[in-house]
Amino acid sequence: MREEEQLSLLIGDIYDATLDAALWLGVLSKIADFVGGKTAGLLSKDSVSRIGNIHYNFGVDEHYIRLYQETYWRFDPLSALIFYPVGQVTAISDVMPMEEIRETRFFREWVEPQGWWDAANVILEKSATSFSLLSVVRNEAQGFVDVEMRRRMRLVAPHVRRAVLISRVIELKATQADSFAEMLDALSAGMFLVDARGRIVHANAAGHAMLAEGAVLHAAGLKLSASDGEADAALHEAFMAAGEGDAVLGVKGIAMPLAKPGGERYLAHVLPLSSGARRQAGATHKAAAALFVHKAALDTPSMPEVIAKTYKLTPTELRVLLAIVEVGGVPEVAEALGSAETTVKTHLGRLYGKTGVRRQADLVKLVAGYSNPLVA
Repeated sequence: MREEEQLSLLIGDIYDATLDAALWLGVLSKIADFVGGKTAGLLSKDSVSRIGNIHYNFGVDEHYIRLYQETYWRFDPLSALIFYPVGQVTAISDVMPMEEIRETRFFREWVEPQGWWDAANVILEKSATSFSLLSVVRNEAQGFVDVEMRRRMRLVAPHVRRAVLISRVIELKATQADSFAEMLDALSAGMFLVDARGRIVHANAAGHAMLAEGAVLHAAGLKLSASDGEADAALHEAFMAAGEGDAVLGVKGIAMPLAKPGGERYLAHVLPLSSGARRQAGATHKAAAALFVHKAALDTPSMPEVIAKTYKLTPTELRVLLAIVEVGGVPEVAEALGSAETTVKTHLGRLYGKTGVRRQADLVKLVAGYSNPLVA
């Protein structure tokens, strides 16, 4: 099968998983095959609740999933991915040198026994304290993440991101296509079914309330429009693309910002309805796409992210700095990170050089200063 055909079918399957979470197992299997990996998973990490979850996966033994969620997520160097841009393809070696990774407890006790070698990762969504990602893992025979694998991840990632974001809005395990409109009517987010020209063929109660207010969206006749001209043009470009098929939509219509007078921010997501299991719902209402609109969370950079940018710290240096604050001296940090003491001392020396301090106690004071909301 040609790449274009394989990708088109895969994208359709990804969007169908938006309405039925049980499909993710098969979808992740196809993603791993298309990208050139052995296993694939959708994961999330939260630094406040201190929880790491593998939500859906293909090819990972249940024993290792349990070990990860109980113990090894704490040592996972990919926690540093929260400081990378959403949508960027990042290999393990982009986060820290492979020779350092291979000496960590995480690699020796969790990665290596599974025969894994490298992974391509993409952040799908992140906040100041948490993030979700798509990860595709290669085994030793497949080797390191290469240019071709990165290229294929970039083809798939925007569609996975759209599906995950819309799934969070819908917050359902599974939905039958024939009850699609009824399910959407119950959402607290605004929802609109539109044709390729942006004509509204159905809206839920929250959507009608948005139109009545007219601050973010309004309807001239039956045509849906955003109050901001630039956002309106982008919306209608996404509607037209959705009418032409899943693959044509590409990165259009993902987390599109909408503004309300006074500064309140909203996000819009476009789900194409022209193929796959979604086709029935679209045909029933003569709709090309479903538009979901909800209030945006505050986009505040995290304290570690601010520190990393201020002092130009690498992800590994930042991990060592935060570990010093949380657990103490070099031996304790080495044990907590699963690294050698010599490696921790090397990064500690670099931290001293970049921050201008000379003692671990001063590093703790530096971080504490950024934790104080009164400190600029």
